[in-house]
Amino acid sequence: MGRLRQVPRSETSDPIVQGMYDVVFGQGVDPLALEDRTTATGSDGDWWTTYALVPDIMEHAVAGFVLYRSPDRKLDGVLRELAQARIGWAVGSKFVYSQHIQALRGLGVDDPTIEGIPAWQTSDAYTRVQRAVLGYADAIAYDHGRVSDDLFTVLSDELSDEEIFELTYVSAMYLQHAVITRALRLEWDNRPEPVEDVQPPEEFDAEHYMAVGSSADAKHQLRNLRR
Repeated sequence: MGRLRQVPRSETSDPIVQGMYDVVFGQGVDPLALEDRTTATGSDGDWWTTYALVPDIMEHAVAGFVLYRSPDRKLDGVLRELAQARIGWAVGSKFVYSQHIQALRGLGVDDPTIEGIPAWQTSDAYTRVQRAVLGYADAIAYDHGRVSDDLFTVLSDELSDEEIFELTYVSAMYLQHAVITRALRLEWDNRPEPVEDVQPPEEFDAEHYMAVGSSADAKHQLRNLRR
């Protein structure tokens, strides 16, 4: 489970929460009462039970999902999902990355295109516009919106202003989702911090370790190795 309290169905009468629980977990089902709780994609579903803490925030988030999937969107769905998946990868959100990999599969995208996302820069699987979109996603996630003129020129050659604005908005929205999911350790982002102090063997002498290489004798030995 994530870092915050989850909301049982009995605790809320909010129609958005009740309605989304029906959609995600089943009509009238209390997700917290399920022994083996999974959503359609196989996740735990604690994204929903955590967002239910503040129903109008859940409503706002769900409205964002409806917005980006609307038939009124001009941006091609594959380009959108490539950007969202890359945002998930860049932020390190296993949940966002994997969810949008499933979306790409649902859109019929081939395996080389999907599998190349982590190292898209070295892959031949992408078209010019796809490479520009992936580069733009990196500029949003890694460089916080600092986009080179050269990259933006290629993007503008390939996409209309409306498509670029949709791409920007949705990518930034999923940057937010990826960050929130990691911060609260929701769904597949509920995992231990990988960077930690690894304890050395008992016989390890830290002071000796730091002294090695700093003495005149050690420098003399290094010079001898170079001969």
